Amino acid sequence: MDWLRQIPIGQYVDGAAGWLRQLDPRLKLMWVLMFLLTPVLAGPIWRVALVLALVLITAVSGLPARLWWRSLLLVVLLGCGIGLLAMLLPTGEPGASLNLRPTDEVPGLLLASPSWEFVRLGPLQLGSFDLGPLVVDRRSAELGLNSATLIVTVVHSVNLMLLSTPSEELMWALSWWLTPLARLGVPVDRLSFQLLLALRFLPLVQEELQNLLRSLASRAVNLRRLGFKTSFGLVLSVGERLLANILLRAEQGAEALMARGGTWLPAEAFRPEPSQQIGAQRLLNGLAAVGLIVVLVLRGRYGAL
Repeated sequence: MDWLRQIPIGQYVDGAAGWLRQLDPRLKLMWVLMFLLTPVLAGPIWRVALVLALVLITAVSGLPARLWWRSLLLVVLLGCGIGLLAMLLPTGEPGASLNLRPTDEVPGLLLASPSWEFVRLGPLQLGSFDLGPLVVDRRSAELGLNSATLIVTVVHSVNLMLLSTPSEELMWALSWWLTPLARLGVPVDRLSFQLLLALRFLPLVQEELQNLLRSLASRAVNLRRLGFKTSFGLVLSVGERLLANILLRAEQGAEALMARGGTWLPAEAFRPEPSQQIGAQRLLNGLAAVGLIVVLVLRGRYGAL
């Protein structure tokens, strides 16, 4: 039952191994934003290239494999499962079109791109339900590929940043990028402090979920014997209890902070200390900045492929 502790998703793990820990948190934040934003309206080649690049960065990051291989495997399985569902489920009927004239009478007419069928199976039966034929064409294949790659890039890129960066440094990096908005009256320090609290509560959320799953396992709950309706109600009640416990933890944390006279510090107080190897760190940051610019240029030229 301790599998959540073995998969440190969203948690910082202290250590000194790995060049990814030495990278400037502002550049890490920009790289993560690149992984989050560049897949939008991008082609399948670019999406697959981002996944391969993310896996390569993870492999050569220098972080111990025990920190990321379980979470990476879980995210890949989740992405593949959702991608298969998006590929197999029907994507809707194509729009009807009426040709007023034969296509051979209109010279230079550009026809729509064909929707190639990769897989076609007969009607499927699930009990008394008729699911109809299973057809995987070009449109559904692209939808499944886009869904799978998007889940892997979004979840694993954020998790990799959280594994190698303390939450205080992320708070400072966010406030550094939002400094121009402070002149417009935006409460940058308050937003940064809320981000710090949200990152601090992630382990508490996992702990509460762990406790609820342990309570269900100790009572030997069998969802198959309960039936669909009762099982669905049980899942809803567990989710309600999880939300109530999280809100209770948040209230207790706020009361403890106010009882101790706590207040938030400015984000500049959490500025990371310079490394002893300043020259190597500057070289690493320079290479990361140049690599980010190169990736953005490649996205502008070849992202639609």
